[in-house]
Amino acid sequence: MSGTTSSPSEQSIVAWARLVRVSQALLEAVEADLKAAGMPPLVWYDALLELRRNEPDGLRPFELQDRMLLAQYNLSRLLDRIVKAGYAERRPCPEDGRGHVLHVTAAGRDLLRAMWPPYRDAIARRFADRLDDGDAAELGRLLGKLQGLAPAQPTTPPETVPPSPPAAEPARRVHLTAKPQRRVRFFAMKPRP
Repeated sequence: MSGTTSSPSEQSIVAWARLVRVSQALLEAVEADLKAAGMPPLVWYDALLELRRNEPDGLRPFELQDRMLLAQYNLSRLLDRIVKAGYAERRPCPEDGRGHVLHVTAAGRDLLRAMWPPYRDAIARRFADRLDDGDAAELGRLLGKLQGLAPAQPTTPPETVPPSPPAAEPARRVHLTAKPQRRVRFFAMKPRP
């Protein structure tokens, strides 16, 4: 490891470029797998999962943005689409009369459960099957050294999130036509436009 921040080594530059390229390629492949399975973009899963994790209290939009794994530069437009599709709802914020709190709906929980199998399979096929447990542990250790830029968030599939209270709203099925939002932010590893 170099003691200076102004001149990274050739190995560091190669590793940086490979990390960015591989991250983008993996996310693009996962997005393609989800699309082929008739699912919405991965960022929908990311947003809904964070809302699910924060039941029954919900999240303010700025809190959701801080917790999301993937970069989302136009969160309000994403939330408008998710709410319009019936997967989340806005409720008035008790502490701020001008603000609102986002809550996942029963349809949103259903969508999470439907998205998890193709997402899980894509993670296995595109990533986990290419690494043995030792490789994955070493990669996690190395990436952990870089993680000081963002707080650690566990990745929990929907079936392991604690059950939510009974839903007051009926589950609805909505046909999705949204296009994925593609932006790049290092450490969020979102695909390029």
